[in-house]
Amino acid sequence: MGDVLAGFHAAWEFESDSVLIRYERGIRTPKLFQSLGERRVPLAALEGVTLTPGKRGTVVLRAEPRPGADPLLEAAAGQLKDGSDPYRLVVPAERATLAEYYADELRPLLTASGPAERFLVAAPEGPRQFKAYDGKASFDGRAVHFRWSWTGASTAKWKAGDQSFAVADLGGVEWRSPEVFEGHLRLLRRDLAGAQPTQPDQDPATVVFGLGYGPVHESLPFAAAVLEALRAKGAAAVPVPTGRRDPADIAERIRHLGELHQAGLVTDEEFAAKKAELLAEL
Repeated sequence: MGDVLAGFHAAWEFESDSVLIRYERGIRTPKLFQSLGERRVPLAALEGVTLTPGKRGTVVLRAEPRPGADPLLEAAAGQLKDGSDPYRLVVPAERATLAEYYADELRPLLTASGPAERFLVAAPEGPRQFKAYDGKASFDGRAVHFRWSWTGASTAKWKAGDQSFAVADLGGVEWRSPEVFEGHLRLLRRDLAGAQPTQPDQDPATVVFGLGYGPVHESLPFAAAVLEALRAKGAAAVPVPTGRRDPADIAERIRHLGELHQAGLVTDEEFAAKKAELLAEL
């Protein structure tokens, strides 16, 4: 096809076997998009395309990836908001007819559906690194390294010392979006499969994102790169632990959330939603 449809923050180039998505680097472009730069999405990784009305005189063209086809979405585990969805192209309403044309042209070419047996979309290229609240994380393609910060790391992490984890010893990655005030990236070790999870700020296999730290545009591509390396080596997946939290920890986090709310850093809606989410974990 080779045609290009430009929208806000990105442009899609339609090719015979893929869609090449080029993200802008403007000041208003979501930082995750800027970090991704461009992505080539094989048509085999997609199972549908939709066109829906958007906000303020726009329409939204969205490609629907197959489950398991993209390591970025696998790491995100449904936590990305619409504004950070890399498969969503917002187009001015005056281009709606053109967007509909491309959607109609694309649909007959999407012949695969259902879960993909392997990643079909490449993860963001490495090496990668980012700064979290309690340390710095780096990945060189063979191992993940955590170097603790003296201003943010817990005593437990300082006692454990800086950490290195070979890809061969890992079975998965758990990423939690730093919405409102917390988030984390946890490495799931194969030798501890099924173990009760340690609180993120106490776990030497986890880096924590506080308010203003560990932004999505750095931590999520990092998680995706590690996940792709695991799959490439055929590492057995480790189930993400789902144990309930300590009530004292929940109470402390709600207290912290209340302080952010009083300081005006969290809206009423964010406070209510996050508080309910925390209480649900008891």
